[in-house]
Amino acid sequence: MTGQGGGPFQGIQAITLDLDDTLWPVLPVLAQAERELVEWLAPRAPLTAQTLAAGRSVLALKSQYPEHAHDMSWLRRRLLHDLLTEHHEDPALADPAFAVFLEARQRVTPWPEVEGILAAWASRYRIAAITNGNADVHRTPLGRYFSASISAPAFGAAKPDPRIFHAACDALGVEPGATLHIGDDLELDVLAARRAGLHAAWLLRPELGRPSVVNNTERRGALQPYFFSLLSIDNAVQR
Repeated sequence: MTGQGGGPFQGIQAITLDLDDTLWPVLPVLAQAERELVEWLAPRAPLTAQTLAAGRSVLALKSQYPEHAHDMSWLRRRLLHDLLTEHHEDPALADPAFAVFLEARQRVTPWPEVEGILAAWASRYRIAAITNGNADVHRTPLGRYFSASISAPAFGAAKPDPRIFHAACDALGVEPGATLHIGDDLELDVLAARRAGLHAAWLLRPELGRPSVVNNTERRGALQPYFFSLLSIDNAVQR
Protein backbone atom coordinates (compact mmCIF):
# COMPACT_ATOMS: atom_id res chain seq x y z
CA MET A 1 0.00 0.00 0.00
CA THR A 2 1.29 3.47 -0.80
CA GLY A 3 0.57 6.80 0.84
CA GLN A 4 -3.04 7.79 0.27
CA GLY A 5 -4.78 11.00 -0.76
CA GLY A 6 -3.20 14.32 -1.63
CA GLY A 7 -0.99 14.85 1.41
CA PRO A 8 2.66 15.91 1.40
CA PHE A 9 3.96 12.34 0.99
CA GLN A 10 1.67 11.00 -1.70
CA GLY A 11 2.80 7.79 -3.41
CA ILE A 12 5.24 6.62 -0.75
CA GLN A 13 6.26 2.98 -1.14
CA ALA A 14 9.19 2.80 1.28
CA ILE A 15 10.45 4.53 4.42
CA THR A 16 14.03 5.05 5.55
CA LEU A 17 14.80 6.08 9.10
CA ASP A 18 17.66 7.58 11.01
CA LEU A 19 18.19 5.76 14.33
CA ASP A 20 19.82 7.84 17.08
CA ASP A 21 17.52 10.56 18.45
CA THR A 22 14.89 9.46 15.93
CA LEU A 23 13.85 6.06 17.31
CA TRP A 24 15.57 6.32 20.69
CA PRO A 25 17.53 8.90 22.71
CA VAL A 26 21.20 8.31 22.07
CA LEU A 27 22.97 10.16 24.92
CA PRO A 28 21.87 7.72 27.66
CA VAL A 29 22.98 4.79 25.47
CA LEU A 30 26.42 6.27 24.84
CA ALA A 31 26.87 7.20 28.49
CA GLN A 32 26.10 3.64 29.62
CA ALA A 33 28.33 2.14 26.92
CA GLU A 34 31.20 4.38 27.97
CA ARG A 35 30.69 3.46 31.65
CA GLU A 36 30.85 -0.24 30.79
CA LEU A 37 33.95 0.34 28.68
CA VAL A 38 35.72 2.12 31.54
CA GLU A 39 34.68 -0.58 34.03
CA TRP A 40 36.05 -3.29 31.73
CA LEU A 41 39.33 -1.45 31.21
CA ALA A 42 39.88 -0.44 34.84
CA PRO A 43 41.49 -3.71 36.04
CA ARG A 44 43.29 -4.30 32.72
CA ALA A 45 44.48 -0.81 31.69
CA PRO A 46 43.82 1.57 34.59
CA LEU A 47 45.51 4.63 33.10
CA THR A 48 43.54 4.35 29.86
CA ALA A 49 40.35 3.84 31.87
CA GLN A 50 41.07 6.98 33.91
CA THR A 51 41.68 9.04 30.78
CA LEU A 52 38.40 7.90 29.22
CA ALA A 53 36.52 8.51 32.46
CA ALA A 54 37.89 12.06 32.48
CA GLY A 55 36.10 12.72 29.21
CA ARG A 56 38.54 12.07 26.34
CA SER A 57 36.23 12.33 23.33
CA VAL A 58 36.39 10.24 20.19
CA LEU A 59 35.00 13.18 18.16
CA ALA A 60 38.32 15.02 18.36
CA LEU A 61 39.83 12.37 16.08
CA LYS A 62 37.60 13.31 13.14
CA SER A 63 39.87 16.18 12.14
CA GLN A 64 43.00 14.11 12.79
CA TYR A 65 41.80 11.27 10.55
CA PRO A 66 39.47 12.92 8.01
CA GLU A 67 39.54 9.86 5.75
CA HIS A 68 37.82 7.93 8.57
CA ALA A 69 35.52 10.72 9.77
CA HIS A 70 32.47 8.75 8.61
CA ASP A 71 33.40 5.67 10.66
CA MET A 72 32.76 6.01 14.39
CA SER A 73 33.80 2.41 14.99
CA TRP A 74 37.22 2.96 13.42
CA LEU A 75 37.70 6.20 15.34
CA ARG A 76 36.82 4.65 18.68
CA ARG A 77 39.18 1.71 18.09
CA ARG A 78 41.87 4.22 17.12
CA LEU A 79 41.29 6.23 20.30
CA LEU A 80 41.56 3.11 22.43
CA HIS A 81 44.72 1.97 20.64
CA ASP A 82 46.32 5.41 20.92
CA LEU A 83 45.51 5.78 24.62
CA LEU A 84 46.73 2.30 25.48
CA THR A 85 49.98 2.98 23.61
CA GLU A 86 50.37 6.43 25.20
CA HIS A 87 50.01 4.95 28.69
CA HIS A 88 52.31 1.97 27.95
CA GLU A 89 49.44 -0.45 28.37
CA ASP A 90 48.62 -3.35 26.06
CA PRO A 91 47.30 -2.01 22.70
CA ALA A 92 45.93 -5.50 21.95
CA LEU A 93 43.17 -4.64 24.42
CA ALA A 94 41.71 -2.12 21.95
CA ASP A 95 39.62 -4.65 20.01
CA PRO A 96 38.07 -6.52 22.97
CA ALA A 97 37.47 -3.21 24.73
CA PHE A 98 35.66 -1.87 21.68
CA ALA A 99 33.56 -5.06 21.57
CA VAL A 100 32.40 -4.31 25.12
CA PHE A 101 31.43 -0.78 24.10
CA LEU A 102 29.69 -1.91 20.91
CA GLU A 103 27.61 -4.55 22.67
CA ALA A 104 26.36 -1.96 25.16
CA ARG A 105 25.77 0.49 22.30
CA GLN A 106 23.00 -1.77 20.97
CA ARG A 107 20.99 -1.80 24.23
CA VAL A 108 18.67 1.01 23.26
CA THR A 109 15.33 2.04 24.72
CA PRO A 110 12.98 3.17 21.93
CA TRP A 111 10.41 5.85 22.64
CA PRO A 112 7.05 4.28 23.58
CA GLU A 113 5.32 4.95 20.25
CA VAL A 114 8.07 3.57 18.06
CA GLU A 115 7.47 -0.17 17.94
CA GLY A 116 3.74 0.12 17.29
CA ILE A 117 4.26 2.56 14.41
CA LEU A 118 7.04 0.45 12.89
CA ALA A 119 4.87 -2.66 13.09
CA ALA A 120 2.09 -0.83 11.23
CA TRP A 121 4.51 0.56 8.64
CA ALA A 122 6.11 -2.83 8.06
CA SER A 123 2.75 -4.12 6.87
CA ARG A 124 2.46 -1.30 4.32
CA TYR A 125 5.99 -0.29 3.29
CA ARG A 126 9.51 -1.60 2.98
CA ILE A 127 11.70 -0.04 5.71
CA ALA A 128 15.44 0.61 5.92
CA ALA A 129 17.70 2.22 8.50
CA ILE A 130 20.29 4.83 7.48
CA THR A 131 22.70 5.81 10.23
CA ASN A 132 25.99 7.64 10.56
CA GLY A 133 26.59 5.88 13.88
CA ASN A 134 27.47 2.31 14.81
CA ALA A 135 24.10 1.24 16.15
CA ASP A 136 22.90 -1.93 14.40
CA VAL A 137 19.11 -1.97 14.29
CA HIS A 138 19.18 -5.73 13.71
CA ARG A 139 20.80 -6.16 17.14
CA THR A 140 17.85 -4.38 18.76
CA PRO A 141 14.25 -5.58 19.24
CA LEU A 142 13.23 -3.29 16.37
CA GLY A 143 15.25 -5.18 13.77
CA ARG A 144 12.31 -7.39 12.77
CA TYR A 145 10.63 -4.42 11.07
CA PHE A 146 13.57 -3.50 8.81
CA SER A 147 14.24 -5.00 5.40
CA ALA A 148 17.67 -3.34 5.18
CA SER A 149 20.16 -1.31 7.18
CA ILE A 150 22.86 0.99 5.78
CA SER A 151 25.46 2.34 8.20
CA ALA A 152 28.17 4.83 7.35
CA PRO A 153 30.97 2.69 8.86
CA ALA A 154 30.02 -0.30 6.69
CA PHE A 155 29.03 1.65 3.59
CA GLY A 156 32.09 3.91 3.47
CA ALA A 157 30.27 7.26 3.29
CA ALA A 158 28.00 9.16 5.66
CA LYS A 159 24.99 11.40 5.41
CA PRO A 160 24.67 13.95 3.79
CA ASP A 161 26.34 12.02 0.93
CA PRO A 162 23.50 11.14 -1.48
CA ARG A 163 25.05 7.74 -2.17
CA ILE A 164 24.03 6.40 1.23
CA PHE A 165 20.38 7.32 0.57
CA HIS A 166 20.52 5.77 -2.89
CA ALA A 167 22.06 2.60 -1.44
CA ALA A 168 19.12 2.27 0.93
CA CYS A 169 16.64 2.77 -1.91
CA ASP A 170 18.48 0.16 -3.99
CA ALA A 171 18.40 -2.28 -1.07
CA LEU A 172 14.64 -1.79 -0.81
CA GLY A 173 14.08 -1.95 -4.56
CA VAL A 174 12.29 1.42 -4.56
CA GLU A 175 13.02 4.65 -6.43
CA PRO A 176 14.11 7.66 -4.33
CA GLY A 177 11.00 9.59 -5.42
CA ALA A 178 8.79 6.93 -3.80
CA THR A 179 10.77 6.88 -0.54
CA LEU A 180 10.29 8.94 2.62
CA HIS A 181 13.29 9.55 4.88
CA ILE A 182 12.70 10.47 8.52
CA GLY A 183 15.35 11.92 10.82
CA ASP A 184 16.12 14.46 13.52
CA ASP A 185 18.90 16.41 11.80
CA LEU A 186 17.84 19.18 9.41
CA GLU A 187 21.01 19.09 7.30
CA LEU A 188 22.06 15.44 7.48
CA ASP A 189 18.58 13.94 7.22
CA VAL A 190 16.03 16.36 5.78
CA LEU A 191 17.89 18.55 3.33
CA ALA A 192 20.33 15.79 2.35
CA ALA A 193 17.51 13.33 1.64
CA ARG A 194 15.71 15.88 -0.51
CA ARG A 195 18.89 16.60 -2.47
CA ALA A 196 19.12 12.85 -3.06
CA GLY A 197 15.62 12.84 -4.52
CA LEU A 198 13.72 11.43 -1.53
CA HIS A 199 10.83 12.92 0.38
CA ALA A 200 11.83 13.90 3.92
CA ALA A 201 10.20 14.49 7.30
CA TRP A 202 11.99 16.38 10.08
CA LEU A 203 11.30 14.73 13.45
CA LEU A 204 11.88 17.05 16.41
CA ARG A 205 11.12 15.10 19.56
CA PRO A 206 9.98 17.31 22.46
CA GLU A 207 11.75 14.88 24.83
CA LEU A 208 15.11 16.14 23.54
CA GLY A 209 14.33 19.78 24.36
CA ARG A 210 15.38 21.37 21.08
CA PRO A 211 13.03 24.35 20.60
CA SER A 212 16.05 26.49 19.68
CA VAL A 213 16.51 24.37 16.55
CA VAL A 214 13.14 25.48 15.21
CA ASN A 215 13.59 29.06 16.40
CA ASN A 216 17.00 29.41 14.77
CA THR A 217 15.66 27.95 11.54
CA GLU A 218 12.74 30.38 11.54
CA ARG A 219 15.07 33.34 12.05
CA ARG A 220 17.09 32.26 9.01
CA GLY A 221 13.88 32.34 6.98
CA ALA A 222 14.27 28.65 6.14
CA LEU A 223 11.62 27.00 8.28
CA GLN A 224 11.03 23.40 7.27
CA PRO A 225 7.88 21.39 8.04
CA TYR A 226 8.51 19.39 11.19
CA PHE A 227 6.78 16.74 13.28
CA PHE A 228 6.86 15.85 16.96
CA SER A 229 6.19 12.10 16.69
CA LEU A 230 6.15 9.18 14.30
CA LEU A 231 2.37 9.09 14.75
CA SER A 232 2.02 12.58 13.30
CA ILE A 233 4.20 11.55 10.35
CA ASP A 234 2.05 8.46 9.84
CA ASN A 235 -1.05 10.68 9.73
CA ALA A 236 0.61 12.87 7.10
CA VAL A 237 1.62 9.86 4.98
CA GLN A 238 -1.94 8.53 4.94
CA ARG A 239 -3.63 11.89 4.40
